[in-house]
Amino acid sequence: MNSLSWWRDAAIYQIYPRSFRDSNGDGEGDIAGVISGLDYLASLGIDAIWLSPFYTSPNRDGGYDVANPRDVDPRFGTLEDAKDLIAQTHKRGLKIIFDIVPNHFSSDHLWFQAALRSAPGSAERARFHFYDGKGPDGQLPPNNWNSVFGGPAWTRVKEQDGSLGQWYLHLFDTSQPDLNWENPEVASDFEETLRFWFDLGVDGFRIDVAHGLAKDEINVNHRDPEGLTRALRFDAAATDQAERKALLQDIPFFDREGVHQVYRSWRKIFDSYDPPKMGVAEAFINPTSRIARYVRPDELHQAFNFDFMMSNWNSDEMKTSITRTLAELGEVGAAATWVLNNHDSSRVRTKLGDETRAKSAALLIHALPGGIYIYQGEELGLPDGDLPDEARQDPVFFRTAGADKGRDGCRIPLPWEAEKDAYGFSTGKPWLPQPKNWQKFSVDQEENDSESFLNFYRKSLNIRKSNPALGGESPITWVATSPGILYFTRPFGLHVLINVSENSQTLDISEGGSILLASHSNVQLHAGTLELPANSGVWLQY
Repeated sequence: MNSLSWWRDAAIYQIYPRSFRDSNGDGEGDIAGVISGLDYLASLGIDAIWLSPFYTSPNRDGGYDVANPRDVDPRFGTLEDAKDLIAQTHKRGLKIIFDIVPNHFSSDHLWFQAALRSAPGSAERARFHFYDGKGPDGQLPPNNWNSVFGGPAWTRVKEQDGSLGQWYLHLFDTSQPDLNWENPEVASDFEETLRFWFDLGVDGFRIDVAHGLAKDEINVNHRDPEGLTRALRFDAAATDQAERKALLQDIPFFDREGVHQVYRSWRKIFDSYDPPKMGVAEAFINPTSRIARYVRPDELHQAFNFDFMMSNWNSDEMKTSITRTLAELGEVGAAATWVLNNHDSSRVRTKLGDETRAKSAALLIHALPGGIYIYQGEELGLPDGDLPDEARQDPVFFRTAGADKGRDGCRIPLPWEAEKDAYGFSTGKPWLPQPKNWQKFSVDQEENDSESFLNFYRKSLNIRKSNPALGGESPITWVATSPGILYFTRPFGLHVLINVSENSQTLDISEGGSILLASHSNVQLHAGTLELPANSGVWLQY
């Protein structure tokens, strides 16, 4: 791992702090809990950790409604705890990335509260998107845009005299007013935030809604606001891939040209540090070729590969996504990133519906050129958890009147010890209830099982870490083989074969290889004949 461009082939572990580990018994994970788990994380063979927000927040959207981006919410600890986390992470030879949320602030932020107290046209309202409504007395919103979370993207405020007044834009929850990035005060404030955390030693930022900062003229209606709402949700079952891709093109509030000016200015800040800092974009857009524009040499360093994450378990679809990703990013000299799930999507085990498939998907992406991101619990093979509606907290659930169950199922606190209350996550009641059958997924149970998901991930990640060429950017070589099989080779004699079919297959391959790692115990190799069960994968060493 090159110290100056460590991120190009890094394995980065995403921590959702509220659900990682609780140190004080209040039922919510915290920074001290993260520190207590650092040795476990280092043992996985990762290179860095990324923390979802722990900043001051009313927590109406899991901390992504930030009220003060330069301080720590008391539920997670103190600023001194954050400093200790940075130091303890570096002490173990790991890098650390934080989240930054530039598209919106919390409605509790001092700026927005000042805007509510101020008159239309004021400097305070100019930091956000306040507009007069349409129709008699302005009772209609400025346009027909919908929130990504469901429902309208506009809320009308009461003015100081008690009358109904202007509308403000919130592409997410009403508690998340969008910022106006044409206002220089906004840019200046975020530069201060970047430097604040960089000066404390943070190595980079994951940029939330990186494609959303610039908006077209507000009087532009969208051709299909309901369809767009479905398309913009990772787990929107009502939207197939073809429909989704059509809807995601030319959205008036996402992927506008103005975002690139922001990231060029940020890149200068990143590069002013020694060693330079990094940025990874959460940019959910189509066509995929536009992702490369975010990682040009003078902008960001990485962008999440949602096209691959959302691919179906289909060999042609997956191969096409891999080939296209490497080609498009190669044109701008950027490294690819690979991800199977995150805090906004179904867990990979639930999405693919099978443990063997989930392990095989890991073998696939862990052997591809570039960096990988691992969502906490992925290494345990955790599925989504079923929750009673009364336990749900995601604003998506409430804004869709329960039609969309939201993201709570993938955010349930981790199980650490099978025989303890709350599986050792907390001595108190967890903020989301844990399933009753999660003992088998607990860290301590899997630690002692040589065939567990956890030890499978450890083997995969440590092989990858001990062979830098594996994550390096030398091209993959596809090998022609039977239908339903993904087969490519990598440096140091690695052959990767994934059976993306429901049938066991017998393949004739080169003699002299050995099984390095397999996702199923029935994978067999004898004298150049490989038995590959349905949905299984294998790394062969030559």
